[in-house]
Amino acid sequence: MIESWRWYGPFDAITLPEIAQTGATGIVTALYEVPYGEVWPEEMIRARQDEISADRDFGLYWNVVESLPVHEDIKRGDGDLERLFANYRQSLRNLAACGISTVCYNFMPLLDWTRTQLDAPAPRGGTALRFSQPHMAAFEIFMLEREGAEADYSEEVRATAREWYEASSEGLRQNLLNSIMAGLPGAFDRYDVEGLREKLKQYVGIGRDELRANYARFLAEVVPAAEEFGIRLCVHPDDPPRNILGLPRIVSTGDDIEWILASQDSPSNGLTLCSGSLGANPANDVPAIARRFAPRIHFAHLRNVAKEPDGSFQEAAHLGGDTDMVALIAALVAEERRRRQEGRADVSIPYRPDHGHELLDDVGRGTHPGYPLIGRMRGLAELRGIVKALQHESVSYD
Repeated sequence: MIESWRWYGPFDAITLPEIAQTGATGIVTALYEVPYGEVWPEEMIRARQDEISADRDFGLYWNVVESLPVHEDIKRGDGDLERLFANYRQSLRNLAACGISTVCYNFMPLLDWTRTQLDAPAPRGGTALRFSQPHMAAFEIFMLEREGAEADYSEEVRATAREWYEASSEGLRQNLLNSIMAGLPGAFDRYDVEGLREKLKQYVGIGRDELRANYARFLAEVVPAAEEFGIRLCVHPDDPPRNILGLPRIVSTGDDIEWILASQDSPSNGLTLCSGSLGANPANDVPAIARRFAPRIHFAHLRNVAKEPDGSFQEAAHLGGDTDMVALIAALVAEERRRRQEGRADVSIPYRPDHGHELLDDVGRGTHPGYPLIGRMRGLAELRGIVKALQHESVSYD
């Protein structure tokens, strides 16, 4: 397994020399400067590669793109789609020309990952990301005033949401909005309440079936090109794995993943196994999902969440939470062993520690929410230990 680290390039408070000290070698990044839907120029890709690998002693290299964004028009099935598909294919061609072959993306409409609090207290100090079902209900029902939002929440959650809203200050409500908007680190788009209402109008009439159809068209347009260029596309699951703001989510369960992979049955149509995103759904057995789709896993995000009965969840320590991380990594190590026996070229699965707690000097540093230095380094060290132990067990010393 290839130890990797997400880096936001010129927008990141964490430097490449600091990343080198974590022990990771693969850099997971993107050209955040390029507007959605435009071509990633080869010269910009090479410039970012040169920046990452400038100090040869560090051994850093750009191994995974996260993300090559899918334009909202594609998700809605609207606008100049032929140009957008052509631009996406050309970006894949340019990445391949630069030797980058793993491309993570998502198909979440409008918002990426969604949290309601960015600084929830962690059990032994520090802070964590949190999704509160009552706070999300308060935002949807009382702040956004979305029609039909009440039906998406239980009576108990609605009552708690009302209590919070009526007792909250304008500052707390603004903080809730800011937290929900923080899940857009790649786009750098932010909406106020009225702006979000306007954006949601663009999805009126687009339900699960319509979004699936638009996704199937996207895959049909780009997967053959990915095959031609030797690119491994890998979709990231929905975060959280449930409908948000009345928008359908269609990458939330094992059955969703099966539909996606079957729609273009190609090694170039693969999965980013995100244990935290999938783990937030009580119906998902994440190690079982990893075993089920192991041959098509091209990238892994390893983190953990602790779920609560009302649908809330909080980012846990990497070896805490509800997902059996040892069993999950065992599935990935076993898949690498199988690939090696098959003689596959893509034996090693890149992984990164995802969404760490803000610990010690992380606090107040201004890193991207969920992406501190020390918290992720702690997670990487823990994950590294599991990987090494499992790899050791698989070696015969006779």
